[in-house]
Amino acid sequence: MFSFISRRLLAGLGTLLVSTFAMYLLVSKSIRPFEDLESLTDGAVKAQRIAERTEILDLNTHPVIRYFKWLGDFVTGDFGVGWRSGQPVSSLLQGAVASTIQLVAAATVIAIILGVMIGIVSALRQYSSFDYITIFLSFVLYSLPAFWVAVLLKQWGAIGFNDFLKDPSLSPLVIAVAGALAGTAWMLAFGGTARKRLITFGSAFLVTVGALYYLQLSNWWLQPNLGPVIILITGTALAFAITALTAGLQNRRALGAALSTVALGLALYYPLRSVLRAVDSWALVGGLAVLTIAVGIGIGYLWGGPDRGISARSAAITAFLVASMIFVDKVMSIWPAYLKAPAINGRPLATIGDATPNLGGNFWVGTLDSFTHLLLPTIALVLIQFAGYTRYSRSSMLEVMSQDYIRTARAKGLPERTVIMRHGFRNTLIPLATIVPIDVITLLGGAIITEKVFARPGMGTLFIDSLQGAEVDPVMAYLVIVAALAIIANIVADLIYAALDPRIRVNA
Repeated sequence: MFSFISRRLLAGLGTLLVSTFAMYLLVSKSIRPFEDLESLTDGAVKAQRIAERTEILDLNTHPVIRYFKWLGDFVTGDFGVGWRSGQPVSSLLQGAVASTIQLVAAATVIAIILGVMIGIVSALRQYSSFDYITIFLSFVLYSLPAFWVAVLLKQWGAIGFNDFLKDPSLSPLVIAVAGALAGTAWMLAFGGTARKRLITFGSAFLVTVGALYYLQLSNWWLQPNLGPVIILITGTALAFAITALTAGLQNRRALGAALSTVALGLALYYPLRSVLRAVDSWALVGGLAVLTIAVGIGIGYLWGGPDRGISARSAAITAFLVASMIFVDKVMSIWPAYLKAPAINGRPLATIGDATPNLGGNFWVGTLDSFTHLLLPTIALVLIQFAGYTRYSRSSMLEVMSQDYIRTARAKGLPERTVIMRHGFRNTLIPLATIVPIDVITLLGGAIITEKVFARPGMGTLFIDSLQGAEVDPVMAYLVIVAALAIIANIVADLIYAALDPRIRVNA
């Protein structure tokens, strides 16, 4: 393992050196540092400004020599200065990296979960109506221009929802159509006999219509909350679903451990809300999340059984999700005051930036404000990424389910859930192990179009603005970070390959 990582890192450093050298020469050749001076009519002033800028940027030195000067400074921790703004590149990167990570983290996790889940269901129901609709939607979303999706979301997502909040009421027709769409989607996903399809459609229709009427009658749009009842219902459903996927509902100990975490979460609902009032940083939130997972693992081991690991896994996942709902409920409680803030003026969904100027408030107000700014760009990225992950996971699952070892597992009499989850799903992830790390690093480099449309000060925006402003140091710092992360992503992909496929050895 150590030998493998060492070899890959050395090869990566060589690649990084060559790529930065080539990029420095290309950037030096392509930028126009005197473009803003071309409009000057006074020849003497123009010549003086050109001479000053030539000295500042050291343009009389050959680009190869300038590269090695830059490289020496960069290795010693001096990333340079943006000569137009006068700000150190390190401070520019800190804000840009933080903004991009906020956006990428949520979008990537949601896109992977939804894309893989729907892709696998589509593969298991090959040639069904659900499969054809999934293929059609994935190709449509994959081909949509990112800027067009972003603009539509700004128009109908932000402006439309903000206008809706002035009189938050849904007509019976809208509620009925939403229920019919939900019922149709679940019916196609589950399939089965005509009777089963009708029951699925009716159940999903009634649940959707009932939920929407509850939201309307309780004035939920202006005073949103989850509360113990919704957390109980949702947590119980999640406990059954997670146990069914990870252990099977016949494993009563795993199911009992998962349901116990739901009960514990409800018992601690009000005490946890008091604890959360004192939280003032994401570091504390992360610590509480780790503690929650540890408690879930402990509950799983306390339930015992021949395989405590499965019970611990089910309980830990359920505990994390229940705690996440309590966290979201706390954020929702800030919504009424947030709407009334002068800086918000009753229009909470933002279309530009990553924070509301002059908002003020504590950690929870800032968290809610970040969420409202992240919502639309996250949806834009999820729609594009989701289409790709759906296609990849579907094709991979179809290939895996046609293998001989799947037929052997079924012939041995294993339950279908075991065949799909333990034999099919694990091997389906192998091709995705290459795609996901590279996609994450690509997005960390900046979702340039999305960031530009929503005016988020992320890595992509920094790169474009610096390149247009002829600032070499920020551009090179950006390129080094993206290239280094791409190299690390390839190494991580190889390690994930080895973890998923026992036939692969990294020390071979």
